[in-house]
Amino acid sequence: MPAPRSRTALTFDTMGTIVSLRLGDRDDVRAGRALVEPVFRRWDERFSLYREDSELSRIARGNIRLTEASEHVRGCYALALEWRDRTNGVFTPHRADGVIDLSGVVKALAIAEAGEALTAQGLLNWSINAGGDVLVSGEPGDRFDGWEFADGAVPTGHRVAAPAVASIRTEWVVAIVDPFDRDGVLASVPLRHPLRAVATSGSAERGEHIWTPLTGEMSPFRQVSVFAADIVTADVLATAIVAGGEATLNEVTARFAIEVLTVVRGGQMLATPGLRRNA
Repeated sequence: MPAPRSRTALTFDTMGTIVSLRLGDRDDVRAGRALVEPVFRRWDERFSLYREDSELSRIARGNIRLTEASEHVRGCYALALEWRDRTNGVFTPHRADGVIDLSGVVKALAIAEAGEALTAQGLLNWSINAGGDVLVSGEPGDRFDGWEFADGAVPTGHRVAAPAVASIRTEWVVAIVDPFDRDGVLASVPLRHPLRAVATSGSAERGEHIWTPLTGEMSPFRQVSVFAADIVTADVLATAIVAGGEATLNEVTARFAIEVLTVVRGGQMLATPGLRRNA
């Protein structure tokens, strides 16, 4: 029996980060890219605050009111408000200066839509890694070479404090990067049903960019990784735990079907029971 063929991921730049696409079962990854890349482009064109022509930038400048925005924008804003309520105000779509910033949900929504596009075309085995936020489906099939640290295929000079993704035989596996050592890996975790998504948030790379609306104090967590059934839940709750601290960690792990790996500022690593069993 021939040895499994090794393959690398196909990557492209979008949303200020790098998206990595992997397909299993020898599917044509370029055909997959033709489905995935336009999805991210559409989300970026509408929601990026770094693009002057985006709808959200026009709202921020006062060129249009939120009530005049597209149904797409208003729907995303409503979703963000729903998550604000579900996290008792810790997660918020409003910056400190009052500007509406939907980046806390937009990238995850783009990942989810890209995955739906692949599945709709009969591509059932895939991994999408957008700046370290990962969603997978099915099995990887052939073995992929090594770990891919989010931006590893492109010499950007920027390391993302987030999971890497690779495959070991029949499972997609993520590696959680050490926020104190960009070349180190804290743990490798299989993405098993029903937890097929993981998102990581923290201050290791971008500084204190997550708002702490309840106290305004520095988060006790250097990095938080949340494993969930869907990427939006994982992304929102990773941000919420960093912003809300230990109280939010205790609350959301009691209320949501998630697993969490945290790194506190002193360097200690804390994991929920499910991760300790499976990592």
